[in-house]
Amino acid sequence: MSSDETLEAKYRGCPVIKTLEEIGSRWRMTVIHVLREGELRFNELKRATDANSQTLSRVLDELEDKEYVERRVEEDSPVAVYYSLTPKGEELLAAFDEIYEWGEKWIIDGR
Repeated sequence: MSSDETLEAKYRGCPVIKTLEEIGSRWRMTVIHVLREGELRFNELKRATDANSQTLSRVLDELEDKEYVERRVEEDSPVAVYYSLTPKGEELLAAFDEIYEWGEKWIIDGR
């Protein structure tokens, strides 16, 4: 086995790589970060993230399928759809706090 094959095997199951593959898109991470504020309606998320409707809808569906986000429909007139983090999504916030601190140190202040 070559050293490249060894490295590939080592990182194939790596939790960091697997996590980034699952939540690592710009839009997924942005939605999770914005939802730290609490439950939001679709249009509130759209304004906060600056995503277009199609992209936001797709990302919310993906995050809901992976159980990071839950969707709640209020049937009153007019119908309102709310999104919030699940416990799984909320547990990611500690990692986001670490990324924030790192970015503040190395990206914002470290220019």
